Amino acid sequence: MVERTLRPIVEAIVASAPDGWTHAVLHGRAGRGGTSATGGYTPRKDRWNTGLPNPYRELMALAGTLREDRGWEPVSLEIQCRPSGEYRLVAFNDAITRVIGMGGNGFQAVLDPDHRPPQPGLRQEPGTAAPAGDPELAKARFRTYLERRAAILGHPEELPPPATAAAIDEAERRLGRRLPPDLRALYTIADGDGVGHEHRYLFQGNAWLPLESLVAEHTEGAGERPWYGWDLEWDAVVFDATPADTVRRCGGHAGWLPFATGEDGNYLAVDTAPARAGRPGQIIRTGRDYDHGPGYVADSVTSLLGHYLELLDHGAYEKHGDHIALLEPACDYAPSEIIGDIPDEVPVTLQAIHINDATGHVDLAPLTAAPHLRRLHLNRSATTDLTPVRDLPVESLRVTLDAGDLTPLAGHPHLASLDLTTTATADLTPLRTIPHLRGLDLSRADVLEPAVLADLTELRYLSLTGRQWTALLDKGGVPPALTAACLADADATLDDALAWAARLGLDTEHALRTTGTLKTVDG
Repeated sequence: MVERTLRPIVEAIVASAPDGWTHAVLHGRAGRGGTSATGGYTPRKDRWNTGLPNPYRELMALAGTLREDRGWEPVSLEIQCRPSGEYRLVAFNDAITRVIGMGGNGFQAVLDPDHRPPQPGLRQEPGTAAPAGDPELAKARFRTYLERRAAILGHPEELPPPATAAAIDEAERRLGRRLPPDLRALYTIADGDGVGHEHRYLFQGNAWLPLESLVAEHTEGAGERPWYGWDLEWDAVVFDATPADTVRRCGGHAGWLPFATGEDGNYLAVDTAPARAGRPGQIIRTGRDYDHGPGYVADSVTSLLGHYLELLDHGAYEKHGDHIALLEPACDYAPSEIIGDIPDEVPVTLQAIHINDATGHVDLAPLTAAPHLRRLHLNRSATTDLTPVRDLPVESLRVTLDAGDLTPLAGHPHLASLDLTTTATADLTPLRTIPHLRGLDLSRADVLEPAVLADLTELRYLSLTGRQWTALLDKGGVPPALTAACLADADATLDDALAWAARLGLDTEHALRTTGTLKTVDG
């Protein structure tokens, strides 16, 4: 069966080959969710993957065969072939995958597929303030809001009947949390703003969810941060909301209850588990476009409705048919993220900066004016001194260190990921003292004594070249908590990756290897 589904893929690769080719390789991943393919022909032309076919149906058929035969879903595979018609397939489950990153192509091995990095917001001090919402005032404002809208539209808007007390109680039971009293009060007026498939979009372009949908969205993880894989997530950072320390720094939280949706994967939610400076029942934005962190909206549904009434009072709205769009006043927000050079005046709100292609060494000292800086990335840019980082809450650091050392990072209480490039040999000893270091990419660094890495007890992700991995595994062994690893060699084969992953402790004994020859090649 494998041979029958493999041959059409090889035939497609050979049929698309350019003149003078000597070797071709296809790296693929295929399963019920679809396929991906990279690779190319040697000698290389304009780009590595120029002309390489992506035989979607054939790869899906091969994945189906391997799923039935081996139970792999999805499957990682590598197909190599030559003008002589010889070909070779190597396949394994997706514990090993081909990845493309800043350091070039390589392979990733996942040793613990269930582990996810902890969200920093779970460690934040909880809020102790009382709710800001007032259920009676919220109902009064909501009724006034509906009256004002009816006057603008020329007719009242039809809404669903109210939710019963029993229905609200049942929803709270299923949620495992009580709704804020002011939001609960609104459901005694109407169970959302949709009649049939038509919504009134009462919450500033967001459809107000009926209780059943609120529970369903929460149960299905509407507020959860999506997981994109270790190769993209190992140095992820969750930003703080503004005002600071009001909302937990999480991509999603069980205490966030989505009650309105933009129908685009984004939500308004009531926050029942605020951070130290927040208040229970506060309104936040979360969802698809907020995986870097939630946005703060208002301290309560009550306040939000008051804001809507103020906008209507000031004529800050537009009428489009039977819909009203509220217009927020323009605000000159200080940036939380900068892409480019360090500005002459660093905003105190800065949480991330990406310095690209800087000429000369970058002086990081001005960044000490950003007390909330959490991501500092120097891309194709170098510095000689990391001392300014010592007093900043940087969690993700990407840097080229030119003849400097890592001593200023010793004991750094916040640093969670380090992507290091060096121009001289670096001593890794200071990394032993960084208590929360979970991710490390040294594949572009010249390091002294890589065996130090085996002592990093919190390290979950590590990217090294094959030579560096050999030095580490021969002398020190695998860091004890390692969850995912990268073999950062562009020319590595899946066979190389399987041998490397086996040394990390992954069982690769049942990898599939098969060879064959096309009978009709070169005439």
